[in-house]
Amino acid sequence: MQTVLITGGAGFIGSHLAERLLREGLRVRVLDNLDPFYAVGMKRANLAEVAAAGPDRFEFLEGDLRDPAACRRAVAGCDAVVHLAALAGVRPSIEEPARYWDVNLVGTQVLLQQIEGRDAALVFGSSSSVYGGNRKVPFAEDDPVDRPISPYAATKRAGELLCHAWHHLRGNPVTCLRFFTVYGPRQRPEMAIHQFARLITDGAELPFFGDGSSRRDYTYVDDVIAGVRAALARRAEFAIYNLGGAATTSLAELVQHLERELGRPAKLRRLPDQPGDVPVTFADVGRAARDLGYRCSTVLAQGLARFCAWYQRSKREGRVP
Repeated sequence: MQTVLITGGAGFIGSHLAERLLREGLRVRVLDNLDPFYAVGMKRANLAEVAAAGPDRFEFLEGDLRDPAACRRAVAGCDAVVHLAALAGVRPSIEEPARYWDVNLVGTQVLLQQIEGRDAALVFGSSSSVYGGNRKVPFAEDDPVDRPISPYAATKRAGELLCHAWHHLRGNPVTCLRFFTVYGPRQRPEMAIHQFARLITDGAELPFFGDGSSRRDYTYVDDVIAGVRAALARRAEFAIYNLGGAATTSLAELVQHLERELGRPAKLRRLPDQPGDVPVTFADVGRAARDLGYRCSTVLAQGLARFCAWYQRSKREGRVP
């Protein structure tokens, strides 16, 4: 029976992946330090839901990526590693660039050094932020990514390069996946969709940056998990894939969608554009479709309806602020 390690598995994407793998009958080990970037109670609730999917095949290790001993314990006996643990967020990275470098790069290097043997495949969770302010859209994997515009983006691109160097030296299969604004149940509370839903529900002012014309490629979490699962199965020598929705939605349109789903108007607090934000993200998923059979099957209206139903239920039960 295959054993998969998921770093950051108490978080949003990681917990969904862990749950899917357990339901498929695999063994899953999670390494997570339960960083208080957002409420630790939410992460523990995620872990409880994951464990329920396969309690006899699930193991949780609390530990830090930068601790070689913790990583050594975590990777022991694993057939594959999905490395999702990272400090996330463009704006916080501008305030604490050295901390982002330490966790996202030093932590990644420590983890890689502990993976023994050439059989263990690695899937690295990267980000659409590596494309920076590229004006060519949609973004394709062969586009230049040497001009990131935030420390977070720089750490994600540097992480891809670390993984390539490790693959070159060790020979292990490596797949880097560039995620495009993933959303859905369990989404982190500081991300726009979750934050906007909370503020609209509470009748509070919603920070609205720029004129509302900035556009994002939103990807429902189930579609991303399907892409990760396909990458695990394929075990490419070294490959990079976009996992996105292959469509864009403006900030103004996103707010309108949420107003309809939540049945309440948004109170906008208009603010200037934020440093580090890009005007558009848009994924070319042709390579992922060809090699992984990837497709985005959840349109934004469907995904937001599912997210809002989860959010309202979780708020009633006191599981989200």
